[in-house]
Amino acid sequence: MATKKVTVTIPEDLLDEIRAEAAERGMSAYVAEALRFKRDRDRLRELSDWLQEEHGPLTEEERSTAFEELDDLDAEHRRRRATRTHAGEAA
Repeated sequence: MATKKVTVTIPEDLLDEIRAEAAERGMSAYVAEALRFKRDRDRLRELSDWLQEEHGPLTEEERSTAFEELDDLDAEHRRRRATRTHAGEAA
C-alpha cells in the first residue's frame, strides 16, 4: 500500500498519551488505524441519517434489539480473543 508523509498538529497532552499507547505498533500505524475508525464511523453516521430520512426514526423496540445484538457481538469477540490468547499461551 502506498503511503505519504504528512504533518499534523496535535495537542501535547494527547500526543503524550498516544505515544504511550502506540509504542509497540508505532505512531503511524496507530494514527492510520484511528483515522480509518473515524472515517468508518462518519460513513455509518451518513448511512444512518439517510436511512432515517427514507424510513423514519427507529422505534424504541428496534433500538433495544439493535443494542442487544451489539452486546452479543461484543461478547462473541471477547470470547474469541480470549480463546486466541489462551491458544497462543499454550503453544
